[in-house]
Amino acid sequence: MAEELMIRAENSDTVLHVKKGHFATMHSHTNYFIDVTTQKMNLYEAKIVAKELVERYRATAIIDTVLCIDGMEVIGTCIADELTQDNYMNINAKRPIYVITPEFISGGQIMFRDNLIPMIVGKSVLVLAASVTTGKSALAAMDAINYYGGKIVGVASIFATVGECDNYPVSSIFDPNDLGDYQSYKPNRCPFCGEGKRIEALVNSYGYSAL
Repeated sequence: MAEELMIRAENSDTVLHVKKGHFATMHSHTNYFIDVTTQKMNLYEAKIVAKELVERYRATAIIDTVLCIDGMEVIGTCIADELTQDNYMNINAKRPIYVITPEFISGGQIMFRDNLIPMIVGKSVLVLAASVTTGKSALAAMDAINYYGGKIVGVASIFATVGECDNYPVSSIFDPNDLGDYQSYKPNRCPFCGEGKRIEALVNSYGYSAL
C-alpha cells in the first residue's frame, strides 16, 4: 500500500496530500502521486489555493483569461474572483476575467471553438495547471494560446518541478524541495522497474487507479 503523507506549505494554510510509492503517468514513472483532488473539488480549499497563487500576480500582471487544465476550473474561478476584487493592490480590480477550459483533440493538441476564441485572441492569458512535472500539458496549452493570438502571462500550479516552461515563469505553491526525495524517470529508465518493484497505480490529472 502506498504511504499517505500530508505536507503544509510554509507560511500558508495550503496542504498538499501525497502518496509515496511507485506510480506510472502517461509520460513518466515517479515515487510520488500528488493528490490535489480536494483542492480542485472543495470550494473552501480552492479559495485557499487561489489566495496563495494570486499573490504572484495581484500587483504585477494584467490577466484577461485564466485557461484551466487538469480540472482546475474551481480554483481558476476563485483566482479570477481574487484578482478582480476592488482592492488598491489589485491591478485587475473590476476588470472582466474569463475562466475557460480547452478542448483536447488527438495527439494531445488543444483547440478552441469559435465561441471561445475571442477570449484568447489579443488577451493576456494565465495557464492554470494542477501540477507541472514533464510540462507537456502546459506546453500544449501555451502552443494553443500562441496559435490563437493570445499573450501568455505565465503558468500557475499547485505543484511544479520546474521554474519555467518554454521560457515563461512557472509559479507554484509546492516543489520537490517540499518532498525531499521526489524522483521522476522516463518509463524505460525507471530504477524501480529495474528492481522489480511493482507499479502501485496509474495516475493522471483525474486521479489514482490502483493496480
